[in-house]
Amino acid sequence: ILPLVSVNQILLLLLVLTVCAILYNKVHQVPLALRNETVDLESPEEMEEEIPVVICAAAGRMGAAVAAISSIYSNTEANVLFYIVGLKTTIPHIRKWIENSKLKEIKFKTVEFNPMVLKGKIRQDASRPELLQPLNFVRFYLPLLIQKHEKVIYLDDDVIVQGDIQELYDTKLAPGHAAAFSDDCDLPSTHEMVRSVGMQNTYMGFLDYRKQAIRDLGISPSTCSFNPGVIVANMTEWKHQRITKQLEKWMQRNVEENLYSSTLGGGVATSPMLIVFHGKYSSINPMWHIRHLGWSPDARYSEQFLQEAKLLHWNGRYKPWDCPSVHTDLWENWFIPDPSGKFKLTCPDS
Repeated sequence: ILPLVSVNQILLLLLVLTVCAILYNKVHQVPLALRNETVDLESPEEMEEEIPVVICAAAGRMGAAVAAISSIYSNTEANVLFYIVGLKTTIPHIRKWIENSKLKEIKFKTVEFNPMVLKGKIRQDASRPELLQPLNFVRFYLPLLIQKHEKVIYLDDDVIVQGDIQELYDTKLAPGHAAAFSDDCDLPSTHEMVRSVGMQNTYMGFLDYRKQAIRDLGISPSTCSFNPGVIVANMTEWKHQRITKQLEKWMQRNVEENLYSSTLGGGVATSPMLIVFHGKYSSINPMWHIRHLGWSPDARYSEQFLQEAKLLHWNGRYKPWDCPSVHTDLWENWFIPDPSGKFKLTCPDS
């Protein structure tokens, strides 16, 4: 018979070995089992990237936002998250429109924009009152509205996307650039349109060079302008460079000195961006922003050119949901009627 102390030692040894075996099992076998169970899942590097797209839904033109969203969603397999920005009074309408139409499958969030942030920053301009709508300035405040994304696409509501939005999202921004835009001088195909309707495509068309504050910028009046209706933005750089604060500074200076709001371009939202981003932005592929479709009810692009375009923009007074306008068929392809019947197309043949 073994001494009692030896039995205790053996039992202790067995206990230690059992504990070691359990620990070994936890350390080595459980992760292996988990790996086997998740073998079909994508690694973090391979997970589908979320593409945030910001579009405003303004009263009286919600059909525009719906058509734009419809065109984007129908032409991509990408994981798009729509941020639909509106005022408190308009958000319930756009939400109901989406949830009661074929767009109910999209991923979207509604974001309320508080127009009080603009108090004292906008000079009234009776010649183009529609340009003073609060949602025109949403693009100034992107980092305050969209929190969790590094890269964001902003689109005006009067656009139709014919290409895969993933291509636009993949636009490369140079180091130190907070945004990418399309130059107004970029495509020879658009030059004839610009000349025929007398549209301005230089800084002279947006800023009042009679004012000392504008001349002090040292920007040549013949410098090509850009259009901020389509933006690919880097939120980290935007915040680092305090872009929003810079834009607000020029808005307030315009209230005091009338630097741009009464000039030809009528660019109350464009002009501050032209100043703040001068020489500090990357370029968007020109075919991803074919502009001026709303500048004249008569001037037209060739059908072949429009078919090749990735994004069409009816910037100007003549909108495709209104009359008169051009190339309305390309817009109406994506329009989804309002289930509530509040928004109606005004053209007789629509």
